[in-house]
Amino acid sequence: MKILITGGVGFIGTNAVLYFLQNPNNKITVVDNFSRLGVDMNATYLKNNFPKIKIIKSFVGNINNYKKDLITSDVIIHLAGQTAVTTSIIKPHHDFKNNLLESFILLDYLRRNNPKATILYSSTNKVYGDLKNHKMVLNKNKKIYIDSCHPTGIDETENLNFISPYGCSKGATDLYFLDYARTYGIKTVVFRQSCIYGPFQIGVEDQGWVAHFSKQALKEKPITIFGDGYQVRDLLYVEDLINAYDLAIKKIDKVKGQTFNIGGGIKNTYSLLQVIKILEKEFNYKVKISFQKMRIGDQKYFVSKNEKIKRILGWKPETDFKKGLDKLISWQKNNL
Repeated sequence: MKILITGGVGFIGTNAVLYFLQNPNNKITVVDNFSRLGVDMNATYLKNNFPKIKIIKSFVGNINNYKKDLITSDVIIHLAGQTAVTTSIIKPHHDFKNNLLESFILLDYLRRNNPKATILYSSTNKVYGDLKNHKMVLNKNKKIYIDSCHPTGIDETENLNFISPYGCSKGATDLYFLDYARTYGIKTVVFRQSCIYGPFQIGVEDQGWVAHFSKQALKEKPITIFGDGYQVRDLLYVEDLINAYDLAIKKIDKVKGQTFNIGGGIKNTYSLLQVIKILEKEFNYKVKISFQKMRIGDQKYFVSKNEKIKRILGWKPETDFKKGLDKLISWQKNNL
């Protein structure tokens, strides 16, 4: 199978490359513009250890730079894009171009030139907005918000509510991928992802918060929290995510044109302050925390129900957060 991964030397992309290389019959092409912090290190690692991988430095929208590989690929995993809400607010034009425009160029080129390919899109839970219509209850003892009207998590029937340029660009792209399955019969699948973490993730203040918190604790540096710190996310180890991609590829005729909420689920649900507490024990270091105003479009609570993906693909998260965090920390100690 020939697989092309956009954003392929980013965090999820690098892990996807390593996962699919476990099958020696797979041929991998990576397209990445190398704009993200740390991707040069990831690319060097892949080149040194897997020289048969083809790595093309290009923006996704510059199709001519890699069109031969695109036309002949069986599977396209589209991960490339601008990843931070705060950056989208500061640079909305940049966000629009990198998320919506370039994704549309890719999708429509495939419609015209490789319509039989399987196309996976990495979307986000941010397409649901800030969920202010949900009833949130604060448990101060556990330092966590509880969504009292969604005790088992949020499913795909939740109303879309694009907030921030990032929410708009990712959400519009999300719907384009779904509509191209409906209108043109293209084999697309959309994953609305919760918080993904794991090795090869650098983590910065406005994106990849688990890795950022861990890195700050490792280096005994302070952490800034936007909001009160009781915000809740379900944390999904990256290999579990890629396993879901693999299942979707294998069962594409069953899942094409569908969207899946995917995250760590109820069992891997933590608030920001709870994660910091775990890190303090791990590093034997009392983290200095400062609090800032909650950012636009942020959610006090998001936990993916994972019911639909379990029913259709037989998927569920396998990695307990604390075990996955140990793997992330081990990687950070050896690479940062």
